[in-house]
Amino acid sequence: MIYCVVPEALAVELYDKLTAYYADDPNVTVIVDRRKGERRARGVEPPPEAEQRQVRDRRQRPPADRVPHDGA
Repeated sequence: MIYCVVPEALAVELYDKLTAYYADDPNVTVIVDRRKGERRARGVEPPPEAEQRQVRDRRQRPPADRVPHDGA
């Protein structure tokens, strides 16, 4: 499913045009973005466990004997 998101400020001008344009494509749905603000609260302290969170790279390196080299 593909969503064509139209900002609310442009909905009057674009929604009908885009809906007609994508009418023959069942994989596209045109929607109007009516969000008024951010979902995440700003200025709120994160919980203590969030400070200890570690972000790690999930990609694994190949073993040293399988690393291709350019032969130089």
